[in-house]
Amino acid sequence: MNLLILYWSQTGNTEKMAQIIKEECESKGSKVEMVFSDDYKNYDIDNFDVIAFGCPAMGDEELEDTSFEPMFSDLENKLSDKKIALFGSYEWNNGEWMGFWKERCSKNNLNVIDTVICYDTPDENSTADIKKFADNLLK
Repeated sequence: MNLLILYWSQTGNTEKMAQIIKEECESKGSKVEMVFSDDYKNYDIDNFDVIAFGCPAMGDEELEDTSFEPMFSDLENKLSDKKIALFGSYEWNNGEWMGFWKERCSKNNLNVIDTVICYDTPDENSTADIKKFADNLLK
């Protein structure tokens, strides 16, 4: 399986999640590319079986708006035949941004196969959840 992880991280928590996903999938034999949203340059998404998007909650429970949001918006209309997954970290509220993001994807008929959120830095419990999420990407 070929997996593309496109993510944005300010404090490093979402990047840690991306790294856990990458390591878990690679340990099961998958080929994984992990790309920071600032470095995204028209990847040929047809080469990937699954695309995992990672972005923390920002502002008023929204996606980061200078790098990640423009990238995701640009790709959104190209994802209808792709399996995608969403992940990210938060440090306030209850992670409502993930529900908003998943709903947005649903309204655009995107195939979201799984989501996972993490409060702050991944700990033992959230790392287990992230690894389960990674395993679900391989199904």
